[in-house]
Amino acid sequence: MGVLTDYFRAVDAATVVRALKQADGGSPLCANPPVFDGVEAKRVDPAVVLAQLIAAIRQVPWRVNLVEETTVWPTSPTPGPDSPVTEDDPWATGPWVSELHPLTRDTLAGVRNPDVPTVVAHWVQAEELHGARAEDMRPLAKELISLARRAHDANHQLYCWMSL
Repeated sequence: MGVLTDYFRAVDAATVVRALKQADGGSPLCANPPVFDGVEAKRVDPAVVLAQLIAAIRQVPWRVNLVEETTVWPTSPTPGPDSPVTEDDPWATGPWVSELHPLTRDTLAGVRNPDVPTVVAHWVQAEELHGARAEDMRPLAKELISLARRAHDANHQLYCWMSL
């Protein structure tokens, strides 16, 4: 079982939540037509794999919370010690949507086209991408960079929709 991840841009979290309510939490990219401009990026979670790309761009080591994110879906309160998660709880079953910090968007948007091959060559060295080839990952990196540029230019935020 893999993690499905879609990255998309939207003006704000309220707009995202409205769209998710209409789609029962389904990916906004799977609607016909898609609700938001985005990129399908299977298994590229924001905390680790996308953060490895951000680390490669910034030329820094990966660290926890390199990509800061704020959960916008589910909208129910986060379960706590007095309210354990049940197997049908959306916090256990997903999907989950997070808003990425604008610095992540701006880091991606700032990559110069001639630098993409070098960045991707560093990105595929990440343990989580073991066996991935730079030439296979380059199109995805270009799509994520282009999405971030469009989000930046429109003053939109980047979001990640994830599901198991």
